Amino acid sequence: MTTKNIIITGTSRGIGFELVHLFADQGHNVLALSRNAQPVSNLHFDNITSFAFDLSKKEDYKKVEDFIKNEWQHVDVLINNAGTLLNKPFVETTMEDFEYVYKTNVFGVAEMTRSVLPFMKSNGHVVTISSMGGVQGSVKFPGLSAYSSSKGAVVTLTELLAEEYKETGPSFNVLALGAVQTEMLAEAFPGYQAPTTAIEMAEYIANFSLNGNKYYNGKLLQVSNSTP
Repeated sequence: MTTKNIIITGTSRGIGFELVHLFADQGHNVLALSRNAQPVSNLHFDNITSFAFDLSKKEDYKKVEDFIKNEWQHVDVLINNAGTLLNKPFVETTMEDFEYVYKTNVFGVAEMTRSVLPFMKSNGHVVTISSMGGVQGSVKFPGLSAYSSSKGAVVTLTELLAEEYKETGPSFNVLALGAVQTEMLAEAFPGYQAPTTAIEMAEYIANFSLNGNKYYNGKLLQVSNSTP
């Protein structure tokens, strides 16, 4: 097995936390980024680096760039997993609310990708985690206007990046997830029991991140077996 250098955002809980475990157990080098670095810091793996990172703070991206330059020199996989959810009736959702959600879910994805791209080779893979709520024609739910529209934006962003870099690489794909039993799902749909666990979805995403770019580029894959 070839050891890969993998960056994952949103690693303090849920799918992101499980992804860190999976890749580390496989022997890959992982940079785990989240606002709260403590959960990952407690794992004590030699091949995991973690530090507090806020997608809305410009200065934090410099820390990532410096780490890559000094420690890795290149990145094989970037997984844009971090996300912010807001469940509020549209008429109560302010411009500031939209800005707060988009800063993480859209602007953060764009800036993280832009920061890492210079260190990625032609066979690199950028995987962005979206939601079925961001897929045109899918079932929509009241209260998620900011969240779901932001998840739709990164689908189009992925298609645009794949086109822009189609001659040189890396590859860009987006996974629109259905219901997964995570803390975020519990916040959006209290009491709902999802058919898929965080570890089950993490296993799928991990495999796709390492191999999916052999078969896909600029594609939206719907990873869902339920509604929501």
